[in-house]
Amino acid sequence: MNEKVEIYTKSICSYCDMAKNFFDQKGINYKVYNADDPLVFQEMLKRNPAARTVPQIFIDGNLIGGYTDLIENFTE
Repeated sequence: MNEKVEIYTKSICSYCDMAKNFFDQKGINYKVYNADDPLVFQEMLKRNPAARTVPQIFIDGNLIGGYTDLIENFTE
C-alpha cells in the first residue's frame, strides 16, 4: 500500500489505537490528526459530515470509515 493514509483520532480511543497498530504492523505510514482539538474536529466533520465516532480513516482522500470498516476491507 503506497497511498496517503490519514487518521482522525482522540486521545482516549481504543479503536484509534487499534487502527494505528494495524498500520504499524503493516509498515504503512500515516498522518494523525487529533480531534480533541476543536478546529481539527470541525475539519473532520467537513470531510465527513456523518462522522459520529473516531477514528475516521481516509486513504488517498477517500473515506474508509472507522476501525471496523478498515478491518472489513483491508484484511487478507
